[in-house]
Amino acid sequence: MRLHRSFLLLVAATTPLFGQGSDPGRLTLQRIFASRDFFGERFGPAKWLASGDAYTTLELAVGGGTDIVRYEAATGARTVLVPSARLIPAGAQDAIDIEDYSWSPDGKRLLVFTNSQRVWRENTRGDFWVLDLGNWRLRKLGGGAKPSTLMFAKFSPDGGRVAYVREHDLYVERLEGGAPAITRLTNDGSPTRINGTFDWVYEEELSLRDGFRWSPAGRRIAYWQLDVTGVKDFVLIDDTDSLYSFPVPVQYPKAGTTNSAARVGIVSTTGGATTWLAVPGDPRNNYIARMEWAGESADVVLQHLNRLQNTLTLYRADARTGLVKPILVERDSAWVDVVNDLRWLDGGRSFTWVSEKNGWRHLYVVSRDGTSSRDVTPGAFDIVNPAYLFGEPFVLGTDEQAGTVYLTASPDNPTQLYLYRARLDGQGAPARVTPASQPGTHAYDIAPGGRWAIHSWSSFGTPPVVQLVRLPSHEVVRTLVSNAELRARVAALTRGQAEFFRVRGGGEYDLDAWMIKPPGFDSTKKYPVLFNVYGEPAGQTVQDAWGGAQYLWHLMLAQQGYIVASVDNRGTPPPRGRAWRKSVYRKIGILATADQTAAARAVAQRRYVDPSRIGVWGWSGGGSMTLNLLFRSPDVYHMGMAVAPVTDLRFYDTIYTERYMGLPQDNAEDYRQSSPVTFANALRGDLLLVHGSGDDNVHFQNSETLINALVAAGKPFQMMEYPNRTHCICERQGTTLHLYSLLTRYLEEHLR
Repeated sequence: MRLHRSFLLLVAATTPLFGQGSDPGRLTLQRIFASRDFFGERFGPAKWLASGDAYTTLELAVGGGTDIVRYEAATGARTVLVPSARLIPAGAQDAIDIEDYSWSPDGKRLLVFTNSQRVWRENTRGDFWVLDLGNWRLRKLGGGAKPSTLMFAKFSPDGGRVAYVREHDLYVERLEGGAPAITRLTNDGSPTRINGTFDWVYEEELSLRDGFRWSPAGRRIAYWQLDVTGVKDFVLIDDTDSLYSFPVPVQYPKAGTTNSAARVGIVSTTGGATTWLAVPGDPRNNYIARMEWAGESADVVLQHLNRLQNTLTLYRADARTGLVKPILVERDSAWVDVVNDLRWLDGGRSFTWVSEKNGWRHLYVVSRDGTSSRDVTPGAFDIVNPAYLFGEPFVLGTDEQAGTVYLTASPDNPTQLYLYRARLDGQGAPARVTPASQPGTHAYDIAPGGRWAIHSWSSFGTPPVVQLVRLPSHEVVRTLVSNAELRARVAALTRGQAEFFRVRGGGEYDLDAWMIKPPGFDSTKKYPVLFNVYGEPAGQTVQDAWGGAQYLWHLMLAQQGYIVASVDNRGTPPPRGRAWRKSVYRKIGILATADQTAAARAVAQRRYVDPSRIGVWGWSGGGSMTLNLLFRSPDVYHMGMAVAPVTDLRFYDTIYTERYMGLPQDNAEDYRQSSPVTFANALRGDLLLVHGSGDDNVHFQNSETLINALVAAGKPFQMMEYPNRTHCICERQGTTLHLYSLLTRYLEEHLR
């Protein structure tokens, strides 16, 4: 008997899977995405004070609002440093909502960020207030600035001034005495000439947002200026927010097209002409990827990348004359990663540097002139930071008095992460600090001086615990967040076995993988398998860490009888050496497909797997990978759900795409072979395509182009567009629950 499709959907929509449910052991979409059942405890944001022996954090005030509270690391002594009542502006009834805050170097003033608005991915434009702890004077910065127009406000080294970006120009505001109170440092800012911040692609792919730096003495500011003329607009269309549709232009350089021109200038904090650094090369075909002052000096150092990103030159520049000279050069046959770890040591006579020149990602200490260096993390392993592509450093802290540096690594298990302590003189192997009794993933916020750290620890299926630990002993002084209630709710869930394992890929490597089996697993039965994929150089899916809502959704699917699995192919960022990561150069989508397919074939050979019911899903790069697997390996993958995929590599931005693929003008065939749309006519399985029409990152153009190719090939598929949602498909009420309900129903219909 064949039931009508609408009846099947009605049945699915009324099952407990889609409701709240009453069994604490069973997961539902409502519990995961629309309730507070699995919310964790809040902590922070915590800020270490300059002394390194105390930190501040945010806590709800008794009468409403938020207090800023100081804690002594050693004793736990608690002091309300800034009561919420001190943050009520004159004439207002409520305290300022603290979205972020920072302290002046002397700790006498507080800078509060509030009333923020989104700029591309993050809320970086808003209002700033300064509170003087001596007289409790609360002052809004910006003079007559329009609301939510200030960006990246920072105290001067003496704490008496604040610099910020306002509508594409740089300003300095004096906090006491003197005139004028506000000095405008640049006067040419516009939507096409950006001072002190960045355009879309610099922000997205080089993790650059805050584009200016105070000099150590506070007399100068070094800043980026971007000229974005010539960068074409990609026009998004808003069809729903007014009676008539209207365009939303985004300056977005697609692979092989014109980039912004970037340069760095030095300006006095009292105003005047800018001294531009004489950096060689065409600024539209090179990048200034990092810039900072060279310790306590009048020099600036900057990292200069050629357009292919296979040569990185570290320049030192004289801030007075603008003359530059190279200190060191990194080259690679594939690409060179930007270094987020240039820290000055020994009074500015040396600095830390990260390089893969010996085949592993290691930390080096380099002399100021670049003529000598030493490897301080010797051994056949990588140092690790999962967020380094987003601007986070590998170096977590230094203790120059002890001659040591702290960083994270995992020499024995690429799915985990631990704290290590290395000697700055390079003598001996780094020593593990994290206890062996705590397997999983560990993150650390280390205090100045390296004696204390805020430590977060989680593992697969286990929510994080946050502790204050003493270094280097790793003695737990106190627990800051136990997440006891969340842990209890997760522990009460009905769960099958979760295992980490290795499986042979398409080359000489075994690939890391995990698998969640259904509760009551019976090895004599045949189960469908859903693979979650990403597969790009920007992300790792196989990690022994708490996975939040996505882990819970995968667990819910396991409760419904699916095996859920994930594999990291070559080219992803696990700590498995340079050759592993860079083997995919100019083969994005090709080598990864071979690895994922080989792994799926191996899993399908297990006696409890139904090889006729293998599905795959992914988001962004994972959406692209889903399409590649469906199109290139249709005999293996029978169902796929691709969310916000790149379908033609020419459609994505310059910096990311060209880093891994080169220029499309030079190797058009590599681009064609790496793009899923090329093979759309090979689709045999079931495909669900999902995209937000307001996606400024992976444009809806990608899905529309694929739709045209599938229609031309006569291939059936299903499509869901979310109007005006961006790449996260998370805006507007009910969106996340709706999306995961859609994915779940599609699975029920096509892979059950």
